[in-house]
Amino acid sequence: MSHAPHPVAHTATQVFGDHRELLFSIVYNLLGSVSDTEDVLQETWLSWAARRRARGAERIDNPRAYLVRIAVNGALAHQAAVSRRRETYVGPWLPEPLVGPLADEPAPVDAADAAVRAESVSMALLVVLETLTPLERGVFVLHEVFGYAHTEIAEILGRSPSAIRQLAHRAREHVHARRPRYEPDPRVRRQVTERFLAAALGGDLDALLQLLAPDVALWGDGGGKGAGGVRPLYGREKVARLLAAVAPHSGKGLDIAYRTVNGAPSALLLVGDTPYAVLVLDLTPDGDQVCGIYAVANPDKLSHVA
Repeated sequence: MSHAPHPVAHTATQVFGDHRELLFSIVYNLLGSVSDTEDVLQETWLSWAARRRARGAERIDNPRAYLVRIAVNGALAHQAAVSRRRETYVGPWLPEPLVGPLADEPAPVDAADAAVRAESVSMALLVVLETLTPLERGVFVLHEVFGYAHTEIAEILGRSPSAIRQLAHRAREHVHARRPRYEPDPRVRRQVTERFLAAALGGDLDALLQLLAPDVALWGDGGGKGAGGVRPLYGREKVARLLAAVAPHSGKGLDIAYRTVNGAPSALLLVGDTPYAVLVLDLTPDGDQVCGIYAVANPDKLSHVA
């Protein structure tokens, strides 16, 4: 004989489900790791469900605000463990890529909203956010990406509004100095990605030298388990020569599928049906040259990629 779910439990699940996408986006932007984000969301759910079941507990008038507060503070509590893992990580660390289908035509949405959403999870921005303190990152993500007021963030983090304003100012200056606010046209990014892969896999040094910006940076995250460098490589000559020498051999037999990665048209490299690496390019503001190359080849970070 089947039993209907308890109405309180059912409502708790429904309310959490309604806000899960928002919670995932916020926590992922704070941690840059899908697996850690899922852990925080599981803890958030358990805390929320226990609070809903507790006898005599006060009614929660704003479930969204309550869940965001639990999730954000859970993410900040996870930061120490995440940072300790990074200290022993082999080579450069990059965020776990969020891979999605590539739409042929941009969805007809407000352009500003689309730019904010793409920027919110772009690989280049996440790399810059890694250089902030956990609190600065929390304030930046909540204010700049999700539009929370300083007074709301103060309540979430248990700080004074003036302290939040100071954190926001420091974080904004730090980020904008390293990451100008722009988002290249998706079609341009796709075209440049195709040209870059053709030049790299073909060992075409001249084409690479034309494509790369003088101060280009190459980040290869293999985590000691996949293709990757010991540290980031900087400068057009060094990066072009390394790619021209290595890519034609390491890329032999790979299939290329174009996908969105963290909101931007990028490339998924496959061996058969198995992901080998995710490649994301960051372009100069004019869109003509590549200023950042992010290659994630650590199989642990590709395990959730379909």
